[in-house]
Amino acid sequence: MAFQGFPAGKVRMVPIPEPFFTELLPQVDHLGELQVILYALWYVSRMEAPIRFLAYQDFARDEMLMRTLGGPHQLEDALERAVQRGVFLRVLPEGKSLKEALYFLNTPRGRAAIEAIQRGEWHPESEPHPTVTLVVERPNIYRLYEDNIGPLTPLIADLLEEAEKTYPQTWIEEAFQIAVERNVRNWKYIQAILKSWQEEGRDGENRRSSEENRRRYVEGKYADFIEH
Repeated sequence: MAFQGFPAGKVRMVPIPEPFFTELLPQVDHLGELQVILYALWYVSRMEAPIRFLAYQDFARDEMLMRTLGGPHQLEDALERAVQRGVFLRVLPEGKSLKEALYFLNTPRGRAAIEAIQRGEWHPESEPHPTVTLVVERPNIYRLYEDNIGPLTPLIADLLEEAEKTYPQTWIEEAFQIAVERNVRNWKYIQAILKSWQEEGRDGENRRSSEENRRRYVEGKYADFIEH
């Protein structure tokens, strides 16, 4: 399946240090190694902890990563290559297998953590493993339009941008859902719903049932926007 392109609107960005492009990337000659390095950069960027590291299982339990790499053997090979190249700093408790190893990025913080471990001042095993907060990205208004109505045009993109600034994301999502359920794939119809909620008020704690909503938007004043 071909890549559909980056979505319009706000997209979460992943910080990548410039030396990755200027120094590291020209050296990496193995696809699996490149994949685990990029995965680690993405993963730690979403962690909320002063000391950030990945356990072997953080890589292994990601189904998409494992499917891309090809399996546990390929993962271990890719991690070993990244360690030998100096991208990852590995901590392997005595008597433990590689599946219990910890991986730090070779950054000032990562090196300081390794030195603290070597001096006996800090033990990763004594603290909870920092967990990553994987934020579920909500579909933005542009993707909702493309997925449910059709291709964007410059005019429609301007209207969507204005709507995104005007209405809450939850309203936009629900208005699209109502339009899809009624097979009214029409931006004017969705816009009319949003404008009505803005002008007449909308109590999220006391909503009408889905069926009542659908009947209201199909049989009421929005009927003009529906092609029968």
